[in-house]
Amino acid sequence: MDSTQVHVIKISEPSQMELAWKIRKKVFVEEQQVDESMEWENEEESTHFLAYIDEQAVGTARWRDSGKGIKLERFAVLADFRNHGVGGALVEAVLNDVPKQKRIYLHAQVAAEKFYARHGFKPAGLLFYEAGIGHYLMEIAPKD
Repeated sequence: MDSTQVHVIKISEPSQMELAWKIRKKVFVEEQQVDESMEWENEEESTHFLAYIDEQAVGTARWRDSGKGIKLERFAVLADFRNHGVGGALVEAVLNDVPKQKRIYLHAQVAAEKFYARHGFKPAGLLFYEAGIGHYLMEIAPKD
């Protein structure tokens, strides 16, 4: 799998959104035990992405204007494909798509804090809990 290429697309059709939802359900609802009702908030106003390895959808993410800036959310990679560049490819694709003049932030799960730091995000607050999982507010300087 190390020689495979990750390909990220912006979701443009319902069938792609279905694949993203399946990935999010597996990662957040099944693995992390997040209440399913919390998982489907803010879908309509978000811009969604899907990551593929070969022809298989293996990861997803989204961004939206939260009113407090551009919030990156719902980064999920199937367990068998973690640590193979999928998350990094998603971060890069999302950051290349967001409006550049606004604050860009995310709520990083504690386990993913170092991952986001490697992509330029810096902690901007104290530990807090969302869906029973520890998170840190992290921000990144907008790219020109």
